[in-house]
This record gives sequence, C-alpha cells and structure tokens, in this order.
Amino acid sequence: MNKDNRFMNELFRIVNGALRLDVDKVRNYTAFLADKLEKDGDKVAAGRLRKMLEETDHQLRPADIGFARALPVDAESRFALIERVNLKSLHERPILLSEDQWGVVNEFLSIAKSYAQLDAEGVAGSISLLVYGPPGTGKSRLTRFIAQELGLELYVARLDGLISSFLGSTSKNIRALFDFAAKTPCVLFLDEFDAIAKLRGDSQELGELKRVVNSFIQNLDSLGPQSIVVAATNHEELLDSAVWRRFGYRLELGFPTADLRAQMWSQFLRPIDFGERDLELLVDLSDGFSGSDIQEVCWRLQRRRITTEEPPELKDAFRILQNIGIGEGQERRFLSALRGKDTNAVARALRSRNEKLYSHAALAHLLGVSKATAYRKTLKGAKQNGR
Repeated sequence: MNKDNRFMNELFRIVNGALRLDVDKVRNYTAFLADKLEKDGDKVAAGRLRKMLEETDHQLRPADIGFARALPVDAESRFALIERVNLKSLHERPILLSEDQWGVVNEFLSIAKSYAQLDAEGVAGSISLLVYGPPGTGKSRLTRFIAQELGLELYVARLDGLISSFLGSTSKNIRALFDFAAKTPCVLFLDEFDAIAKLRGDSQELGELKRVVNSFIQNLDSLGPQSIVVAATNHEELLDSAVWRRFGYRLELGFPTADLRAQMWSQFLRPIDFGERDLELLVDLSDGFSGSDIQEVCWRLQRRRITTEEPPELKDAFRILQNIGIGEGQERRFLSALRGKDTNAVARALRSRNEKLYSHAALAHLLGVSKATAYRKTLKGAKQNGR
C-alpha cells in the first residue's frame, strides 16, 4: 500500500462510525489509529489523538453506549460469549502451507490491508474467510497468524456456547456478538462454525433453530464489509449454501502433503537431530496424519529426551506414531492397519509398501533390531505366501 494510504482503513472506519453516530466505533478506531501512528514513529500525532479522546471522555454520551471493551455475555448464564486471545504471549513457529494455500491467504491479507483504497475505487468486497478441513490441520493457528499480520486483536467466539437453552436468547447472543465486532478493531474468529450455521433444511432440527440460522445470516450481512471475520469448521458439508455465499474467501486445510510433512518434521523436531534418511521414513509413515499429530509426536520425543537424558531414536518416533494413529481418522492412515500385528508382519508390510525406502537397514532402525534380524523378519511367512 502507498505510504500516504497506510492509515486510510482506520480513517475510513472512523468516518463511517461518525456518520452512523456510533460513538464507540469512532473512539475505538481513533485509539487504534493512535497506536499505529506511534508504532510508525509519529508520536506527536498519536499524542494529539489521545488528548482528544481524553478531553471528550467525560462528556455526555448516549445512554445506550456502554464501555467499548466490555465483552458480550449470555443473558441467562452471564458467561462471556467471546474471549480475547493474547497474541503477544504466543511464540509459535512459522506456519506451513502449500503454494496455492498461501495464494489465498496473501490475497486475503492484501485486501484487508488495502480496504480503504479499494473502496474508493468501488471494488471493495467482503473481508471474510471460511477455513474448512479436518481437525488438527491448522485452522486456529492460521487465524492467529492473520490477526498478527494485520496488527489486530483476536476475539474467539465458540458458537456452541452461543446456543442458549432458550433459543430466543440465542438470537440475542448473536446480535450482541456482531455488535461488539462492528465497533471493535479486531479479527472475529467464529470457531466450530457448523454448530450454528447448519443446513436450514435439516429435517432433524427444530423450526426455532432454523430461524436462529436465518438470524445469524442476517447479522453477518449487517456487520458490513469493513469488519474482518474468519470462520472455521470441521464439517463443511453441514453448512447452508447461503452461509457459503457470505464468505468471499474460502480455504481448505486438508492433511499435509509429503512435502509439507517433510517441512513439519524438520521444523518440529528441533533440536533433535534425525538424519535425512530417518526423516524420509517419518514422512512416509505419517501419511494421513495431521500437522497437529506430527507436532504431538515431536513434543513427546522432546519430553522423552528431557526425562531420560538420552537422544530419542527412530524406533521411539515409530512407536509414538503408532500410538497417535489410534482413534479418530485411523482409517486414512496406512500405519493403523499394522496395529496389533507382530514385528514380522509389520516388517513384511513395510517392505512390500516400498522396498527401496524400507530397506533392511531402515527396518532395523525402526524396529530396534539388528539388520540380520530385520532381514529374517521379512522372510518369515513369505514362503507360505508363495514368495
């Protein structure tokens, strides 16, 4: 963005709030602009804006205007409907995506950063992103990255918590949630999005709940294109077609490819030093696993290194992978088919998968046996199978 236009997004939102007589929106975005000016080195302008805010802080304000940062709560339980994520306390490693996925993310960030300029040209659109895919593929982590890149606070609404025992209150909760987002410089993250954005034609749902879905869509529309919304779901098939149309950007985060798994193992294993050949084996063995699964294996290896004071070996990673492979999604992992089999059967199965990759030396490392023993294991039972 041109240097002269760096702060146009905030000015655009301030003017929008003033024209709508929305005092909270004007004050919130003015404070946000002051912070950005100070970070950019213009402390004089930042100070002048803050002084203006202080001078008007005690003036009479409309009675229905509350404290700008007060979080919306459920009327019955009084539990907060939204929570702020402290991004400054997070120390996450770089996010790993494919080239195509980065294309969508970078375009979304570019639009969010240049909204005022695009609006002036009459080509601005919705700043909303729908991220979908199985659990553990990085949807929440990507949202944190987006908020950090935009320099905005991140607020997470877990939509299953919005659903009150009194369905009429659910619509009020949704309204309160979007009112907050419209007045606050932030990225609003709608996690577990399918909890409320289900198909309106679902015969299993109550008519009142269907009206709640309609209410949600209406509130999403009224939020306006200036607010930044990211929604995530593990069950995109449950979403209403009308909900899909509300998101200008859509990104699928599936299970990582071999190239991405290689990057993940290299990144997450540090400072554990596995050889290049070991990493090739781990990449293949983790086929069908999520990035979260791979990270969990590496954490367990790190803990083992600390508690045993010995460097982990490939056989340790193999055993942990087999353990992580138990449970949800095991049908997609070829490694799960080896569960419960003896080492002879495991050795033969790996050998038949890729003889070059699973050499007898590699099998020896994986199983924690000698090369000669690994060779014998691949032979046992082979004669019965006609080999």
